[in-house]
Amino acid sequence: MYDASDPRASLAAGKPLSSPAGPAFPASYARFYDQEAQDTDGAGKTWIVRGQNFVLLHTQAEGELLLERRGQPDEYVLLMPDEATTAVVEAGGENRTIDGHSLTFLPPGDSSVRLSGGGHVVRLFTSAAGDLLEQASNAALYATANPAIPPLASWPAPVDGYRIRSYSLAVQPEPGRFGRIFRGSTFMVNYLEPKDGPRDPSLLSPHEHSDFEQCSVALSGEYIHHLRWPWTTDKAQWRDDNHETCASPSVAVIPPQVIHTSQAIGAGINQLVDIFCPPRADFSAKPGWVLNAEDYPIPARP
Repeated sequence: MYDASDPRASLAAGKPLSSPAGPAFPASYARFYDQEAQDTDGAGKTWIVRGQNFVLLHTQAEGELLLERRGQPDEYVLLMPDEATTAVVEAGGENRTIDGHSLTFLPPGDSSVRLSGGGHVVRLFTSAAGDLLEQASNAALYATANPAIPPLASWPAPVDGYRIRSYSLAVQPEPGRFGRIFRGSTFMVNYLEPKDGPRDPSLLSPHEHSDFEQCSVALSGEYIHHLRWPWTTDKAQWRDDNHETCASPSVAVIPPQVIHTSQAIGAGINQLVDIFCPPRADFSAKPGWVLNAEDYPIPARP
């Protein structure tokens, strides 16, 4: 359900659900400002949270910090939202300096990210990174998989092969385009336009996704995540509505088949980032929405 002013109102309507795929799966919230980090280094702290198909690492760097990954089986994401943060990235035989306020896709294999300038850094890995899944603060939630989510299938490799691909987030909004969307072979990231002050409560956007999770990362400001689970014939499976207030930095992992909308309530700048693993087909089908679409092909239709 979208207001007519919301670009998502132009999306094709999804297939209505006849019934949920199984017992109601809970949402998951991680408030990094209010819980212990899973990994502490002298120059930074890292919090780890997961979804069914992905794992997210949020690092608060205080100075120079080396982040390494060995034998990564697939492409992963480096998000550096702060302009003051820079990184020297080595991967796939390349060595590149990456500016802040950017989104970078790193190739499979060994890689290193040497951060300077401090700031917040987010890395995104698929569930193929089993060692990281085990460290997630909400790992126990996924001891049983959500049957509504299909097995992870990566999208095609980039047109000229895997390499370091970095994109500036300094992209001006355009009428009819929703946020700032980038996709790789494993993830789609929408760096939404910031909200200056609270969101108009008469223009919320309650909607649901039939078969994929949404990971919403609050980088600044404060949000209420409103969630409502559908009823089934078995009342024992019903869940109460969630109206979860999360300051920043924080993460909400929203299951499929749950009506949801996020309401910015902070007095200053509220910045939210939506993450999907694998990429979304409906967003990819909208001309001009995916800013790096020429680099990453969409899957062939069966």
